[in-house]
Amino acid sequence: MTRPRDQKRLVVMVKRPIAGQVKTRLARDVGVAQSTSFYRHATASVIGRLARDTRWQTLLAVTPDNAVGTAVFAGNVPRLPQGSGDLGQRMGRLMSALPPGPVVIVGSDCPAMSGRHIKAAFDKLGSHDAVIGPALDGGYWLIGLKRHPRRPHIFDNVRWSSAYTRDDTTRNMAGMRIAMLELLSDVDTGADLKALHGLKGRFVLPLV
Repeated sequence: MTRPRDQKRLVVMVKRPIAGQVKTRLARDVGVAQSTSFYRHATASVIGRLARDTRWQTLLAVTPDNAVGTAVFAGNVPRLPQGSGDLGQRMGRLMSALPPGPVVIVGSDCPAMSGRHIKAAFDKLGSHDAVIGPALDGGYWLIGLKRHPRRPHIFDNVRWSSAYTRDDTTRNMAGMRIAMLELLSDVDTGADLKALHGLKGRFVLPLV
């Protein structure tokens, strides 16, 4: 039987895929229709790959809050609202509110991410206080905390969506044992999409 403090939880941050409200940086390069389509496919692919793994419990953290019950997110995955505030406030709230046990948070715009990365993250939390999946743009595609003891200010004063995001976060983790996973790329711009798939305007998401 898994003790409460040993329960692993994976939180996937998702947004209702309304055209013009998701992947706005990507939309400036490839258009609203294609950026929205990418987000829909990427989100469905991430949920499909990760939620079926029984080594952890997967939760969807949904924004806006009134989209928690929407049918756009397939599968029977438990959902909870992200609440208000910037990304740091929302992630910090999730880290504080969830029951005891290690928590890993990811988004849905890193197509290279797979179950082996999530397993590696939870494995690292066995001997570290925090784990980060660094992204090429200076941010991160994954962050996880053992949450014992609690550190409530990890996401304070972070410059989100910038080259300083990861450095600001790790600065807030001074004194913690931090593990790093492999460097991967988010898809935030047309150049990211082109680099990932070799041809602007097309993408093939991994299924395993």
